[in-house]
Amino acid sequence: MTLILTASELDALADMPGTIAAVERAFGDVSRGTACQPAPTSLYLASSDSRFLPMSALSDSGQLASVKLLSDIPGNRDAGLPTQRSTIMLVSQVTGETLAILDGRVPTRVRTAAASAVATKLLARPDTTTLGLVGAGALAVAHVEAMLSVLPFKNVVVWSRTQETLSSFCRQIEHHGLNVTRAVTVQEVVQSVDVLCTLTPAVEPLIQGQWFTPGLHVNAVGSRPRPEHREIDSDGMARARVFVDSMATAKEKSGDLVIPVSEGAMSFDDVVGEIGDVAAGIIPGRKDANDITLFNSVGIGIQDLAIGRLLYDEALRQGLGTHLDMNG
Repeated sequence: MTLILTASELDALADMPGTIAAVERAFGDVSRGTACQPAPTSLYLASSDSRFLPMSALSDSGQLASVKLLSDIPGNRDAGLPTQRSTIMLVSQVTGETLAILDGRVPTRVRTAAASAVATKLLARPDTTTLGLVGAGALAVAHVEAMLSVLPFKNVVVWSRTQETLSSFCRQIEHHGLNVTRAVTVQEVVQSVDVLCTLTPAVEPLIQGQWFTPGLHVNAVGSRPRPEHREIDSDGMARARVFVDSMATAKEKSGDLVIPVSEGAMSFDDVVGEIGDVAAGIIPGRKDANDITLFNSVGIGIQDLAIGRLLYDEALRQGLGTHLDMNG
């Protein structure tokens, strides 16, 4: 039987601390060779700006194979529709049975924030107290929850293009009891925080490296998985010790990395390594308090597999979802 899980059901099942632990373990499994993260594929036609991205993974510890089909359709914005939609399929590694089909919106948001939390845990200074957010939508709300799971933040400095989005963000996080500052400019955010999360679908960079302060950690996760889109300028990437979720994926899909390399500001060899290498203890993360560290993530399939395992198991435990006999 195949379990079908809708967005509303998944929202009730999602557990941030559990997802952070699962994503950290999954990153490490890829580096240890007990999980498989294939090179990325992007499907598109010259006649359209739309992209369709199959994101697959295989894991011994999860006992699953998974694939998410991400649809990235910028033109949907004009029709009042989401520009990104996705569906995740979980398959038993043992029998090949399709165990579950999940709407991708909630898992993607939660596992993206969880990945940033893993990088922050491994790379940020332990005395960190102030979190900066460039972007204040649903992903920013998820990032606050995720960051509080790994470090004792007391202050949040946030910027958004619209006051309406800022006000909604503040309402959604007020139960955390944080000191929230609404920044007037992006520069104000960057220069006043210990950890910075960039969460916008930017095409041109919003963040300038000249604003980086010693000891800063950056999670750059907002831009679409396209080599011509970026949030961080070339100076910022060149100044930082850069870690990625997957080197093969970053070389194909991360404009934050591809563009400065094409400009000669840095090379792919300047990337310190994958965050899984840090999680597995293969390479060190932060070396001293003045390091500027940067986690550049466009998202990979092993993250979807990690959270998919948790959501599927919890749905079975709670009796949620709809079971279908796909062979019937």
